[in-house]
Amino acid sequence: MLKRLIPHPLLSLTLVFVWLGLVNKFTLGNLLLGGLFGIIIPMLTAPYWPDRPKISRPLKVLEYGFVVLWDIVVANIQVAAIILFKREENIHSHWIVVPLELTSAEAITVLAGTITMTPGTVSATLAADGGSILVHCLHTDDVDAVRDEIKTRYERRLKEIFQ
Repeated sequence: MLKRLIPHPLLSLTLVFVWLGLVNKFTLGNLLLGGLFGIIIPMLTAPYWPDRPKISRPLKVLEYGFVVLWDIVVANIQVAAIILFKREENIHSHWIVVPLELTSAEAITVLAGTITMTPGTVSATLAADGGSILVHCLHTDDVDAVRDEIKTRYERRLKEIFQ
């Protein structure tokens, strides 16, 4: 019964917090209306998510979020240093093919988004078979190190999250 009422608990909770953030005022009425949205919207959209991803370790999601935020801050500083202090002929941009062990479309989407959100890298395309992703790196002297870092920092954690 509870599964039918709240088919996507994380989405429901997220909708409540997003609603409270949008109205920018915490009142009982706003909380109840956000709760109503958190119940009705997932119920209406549940048929469109027949194979929704299973998040097996929710605390790993928090860890992943902190790792990505940290990497974004560090990468912003690195990109600023490259742009401000490196001469154009000393910037070595590369295309990197990152083979994927992820099979879930949601996990691959999160990985591609993470790569793109991190300054200095952009996920350009996914192979037709979903077995690799093409990434452009603004500057690197070691293509293998960038590929290995993507696999260990992001893909490994996403495999744990989307088991």
